[in-house]
This record gives sequence, structure tokens and C-alpha cells, in this order.
Amino acid sequence: MALDGVLAHVAGAGRGSFNYRFAQPSRDAQPTQSVFFPTDIFPFTDQPEVDPLTGEKGGLLDRAQSEKVAPKIFFSYTSYEYWGRAASLIHTTADGKGDATIGPNVRIYHFTGLQHYSGPFPPARGEGSLFGQQLQSPLPVRYFWRAMIANMKAWISEDTAPPPSAYPTIVAHTLVTLGEFRFPRIPLVKLPSDANTAYRLDYGPNWREGILSVQPPHIGKPFPVLVPQVDADGNELGGIHLPEISVPLATYTGWNLRDPSIGGASQRLGFEGSYLPFPKNEAERKRLGDPRKSIAERYTDRETYLEKFTGAADKLIEQRWILPEDRALLLKRGAEEWDLLARPQ
Repeated sequence: MALDGVLAHVAGAGRGSFNYRFAQPSRDAQPTQSVFFPTDIFPFTDQPEVDPLTGEKGGLLDRAQSEKVAPKIFFSYTSYEYWGRAASLIHTTADGKGDATIGPNVRIYHFTGLQHYSGPFPPARGEGSLFGQQLQSPLPVRYFWRAMIANMKAWISEDTAPPPSAYPTIVAHTLVTLGEFRFPRIPLVKLPSDANTAYRLDYGPNWREGILSVQPPHIGKPFPVLVPQVDADGNELGGIHLPEISVPLATYTGWNLRDPSIGGASQRLGFEGSYLPFPKNEAERKRLGDPRKSIAERYTDRETYLEKFTGAADKLIEQRWILPEDRALLLKRGAEEWDLLARPQ
């Protein structure tokens, strides 16, 4: 056994591009590049699944489990991975109609409202080919990472079970088709028309043995990909919520469209989410025609907001999503976000 534990972050349904002729380990699937490389390929789940079209059966951990060397695994990802890396495939059946069973040595953690990498604070738009129509999501992942490392260590060395899996599901109606996605009509915000998917790809008769003889591959039917459902504010319902989601001042998405100045304005950017602040008060909300309640309509004052923010942070610490020593920095960020958005113009 080589590994006791694995923290696999932001892979979505993709895997490393290894163990075949001319493999390129840095390849992954993105909205407009690196498409049809053998990364987002069946099977997607840790336990065996069946492709209803081809009858192929398998699971990611089949060999490791048969040899009794399967490590403990955290599959974690941000909101972007549902839109840009077909993340739903790792926890749904291959027909997209049901929630898959995951193994006892696996946890799946969805960090809501975050983008593929943490955006800057104060929020800013991306640069160059990542210049989006909206500000990037500034939510930090580092607090989750630090807790995951501690939780994995405790699971391995002390047999202390980590927090249960937390992700959107079909049965809870928090994971839906794109046609069922219900995002509020926020002024000047355009919605994505698609999400990255994974296709049935044929690289030739021997490609499962590591030899690709057909490149580009023959492309078959796509696997059904689902996305997280959102609440009236546009924030995702399922998964693990930072206080910024539980006690919101803004909407945080897993997608951001390309700015018209760089072309392809209807296309999603790679890696980025969006940050869409609430109106400051009722007058601004009505003037803009924004369906989301304003900050002033939600919270009486700064103290009221920070009290609720603190309660949400303490709940995360109690549930072991955040380390106690990170509490002060988390609360400091909450105060900074209030001062950024709620101060008088």
C-alpha cells in the first residue's frame, strides 16, 4: 500500500492523464480547450457503475479494493467543478437519474460558492483570457483545506471518522438538470447556456491497455451532467457553506461568462465563478429591479450581521469543517466584507 490517504481537490469528474502512450499529465477538460483528451472518461464513481448504453462496468477503485490497498479519500471541489469539470458524475448513476452509493473509505465535499482557485479580495475581474463579465468569487478555500488535512490525519492515525459527505443530491432536489436550474433574474447578469460534459470516447481497440490508435477519438453520446440548484438569492443549496453563504451579502456562482472584449461573450470562462453583491438598500433594489433583498432589508446594522456571521462560523468549527485557530481570521474577513459592501456611498 503506497498511500494511506488522498486529498483529491478540484478534479471534478476528471482524472490524471497517465498510463497510456503519449500521455500528458497536465491535461484537463476546460470549456474551450483541452477537449477530448482521455481525462474525463468512464468510470467516474469510486464504486462499480454500469454504462446503460454500452454495458461497460467498473469503478475507479476496483483494482485497489481487490488488492486491499485502497486509501482513504476526500474528493473535494468548488462550485466551478459542476459547471467546468462535470463533477456530478462522481456521485450520480451513469444515466443521471439517481444518486450513486459511495464507499465507506470515501468522503465527497462540495465547497459552495467557490471558484476553481480562490479569487482576490477585494474582488476583481480576471485578466487576459480570463477577463469575465463579473467579478471573480473571492471566497477562500484555505480554511477548508487546513481542516481537511487535520481530519484526514485523525482518520488515518486515530480512526476518528471525518465529517460526513456533503454535496447536492438528486433525492434532495439540490442537484438538477440545466433546464431545471432556477437562477434569479439579476439585472445585467447573463446565464450560462451549458455546462461541461463528458463523452463516450473511443481511441481505438487497444486504448484501455494504454495504446491510442485513433486520435482525435470517435465521439459518442455524452453522459448526463447535473448542476447544483440555488435558492432565491442564487446561492447553492447543497454542500458546505462558508458564513458568506449562510449569512450572505452577495450571490456567489460557479460560472462567469467571457467579457465581450475578449470574444465569445456567451461562453463560460475556465476556472472562474462570479461575485454579485446585493443592493445596499430598498431604494437601490427597486431602482435596479433586483429581485434579491437588499443588505439593509436583511440586517439591522453591522453588529447584527457580525453576530449572525459569528454563529455560522462557530457552527462550522463545531462540525470540524474549520479549525478553531482559524476563527479569528474568518471573522476578520466577515467584517471586511461588510465594510466593503454596506458602507454608505
